[in-house]
Amino acid sequence: MIYTAIDTFYLTDEQLTNSPSRKDGIDEATETTLRTYGCDLIQESGILLRLPQAVMATGQVLFHRFYCKKSFARFNVKKVAASCVWLASKLEENTRKARQVLIMFHWMECRRENLSMEHLDLYSKKYVELKMELSRTERHILKEMGFICHVEHPHKFISNYLATLETPPELRQEAWNLANDSLRTTLCVRFKSEVVACGVVYAAARRFQVPLPENPPWWKAFDAEKSSIDEVCRVLAHLYSLPKAQYIPVCKDGDSFTFSNKSLESKSQSTAKVMDVPESRSPINSEKSALKVALEEANVDLSGSKGASVKQATDKLNDARKSDDESKGMASERDLKDESTLKSKPDRKMEGGGELRRDRDRIKSRDRDWGRDSDKEREREETERVKLIDRGHRSRERAKDLGHSEKSKRHCIYHDRDYYSSSYSSREKDRHRHH
Repeated sequence: MIYTAIDTFYLTDEQLTNSPSRKDGIDEATETTLRTYGCDLIQESGILLRLPQAVMATGQVLFHRFYCKKSFARFNVKKVAASCVWLASKLEENTRKARQVLIMFHWMECRRENLSMEHLDLYSKKYVELKMELSRTERHILKEMGFICHVEHPHKFISNYLATLETPPELRQEAWNLANDSLRTTLCVRFKSEVVACGVVYAAARRFQVPLPENPPWWKAFDAEKSSIDEVCRVLAHLYSLPKAQYIPVCKDGDSFTFSNKSLESKSQSTAKVMDVPESRSPINSEKSALKVALEEANVDLSGSKGASVKQATDKLNDARKSDDESKGMASERDLKDESTLKSKPDRKMEGGGELRRDRDRIKSRDRDWGRDSDKEREREETERVKLIDRGHRSRERAKDLGHSEKSKRHCIYHDRDYYSSSYSSREKDRHRHH
């Protein structure tokens, strides 16, 4: 028999009925639904993150223990579930990064609530806030546990009990599945893991109609009582009778891993601010309001007579234009657009085509101008290049001419020297002859 003195976190039924969530006005059904929903998140995220079952079991036990100390109204279920997965992966030595946990919970929320699969930007303000909230919630969990996070699971006792009772092998898988499902209830904080294992074995044997020894009772060999085993079976039967758990927003804190709620609120606030701006401040808004009224009345009258409606609409437009011209001159293009909205559909199409052609002609003319400018710049660059090349050739020719002139000068100098030397020698010879 294995005895564990570290795992001492167990509560009575009175303590569970007087939980902090009940004190904050949350009823029993809502609390049960939120507990099941949080455990479902932990189980699903662990499967998607490819974690072993021991990590999910530890995270679910930590989840139940935390909400025995704190209320669902003060701590968000989704964020606590994510922190429990992150902490359990460290405790079971199968760590996952905070980035991976947040991305997985963001994806699960988008899929559960039928939202568009938005990409969680790792450099956004939303991601930074979620990461800080994840670490903050982990600190709260550790503080409430007193940093004693040791957990004994009933899975380690099931194989020993079944081997001792000599049951068939198919009973083992059924007992294992029941033990996994028992973690979605409060059995892990009410009974020891040995008692839960006995209850799971008894429920699996009843389902497969496998007889167990009763003389003496088999549960006494494992330090369990028949009343606690019956309670475990009753809680499991009640769990299977419940529908699929849905999220119930009871927390005052932000309850979303996505951008959907905040983005919608910001959009609604921005639209409300735009609508609250008085129209008298901006002449454009006054013109638009007058045009809207004229269009609405014109659309109403179109069912009766088209000619009269067009005349009334044009009169109202002229009045609106006069008032706007007195306040502030408006552009002629805007007036043309307003007139085109009051005309029939073929006229709109024709004028729309004419405007499109005008725009295309303008773009083409701009492109031509830009092409001309570019051609002119190219011609200028070519002329400058030709000038530079001519200057280089001229400088080279000048250098050559200077070299030739210097050579000729040197040749003349040497020739003169030879001439003078030869003349000097002939004079000397004549003098000697004379003497």
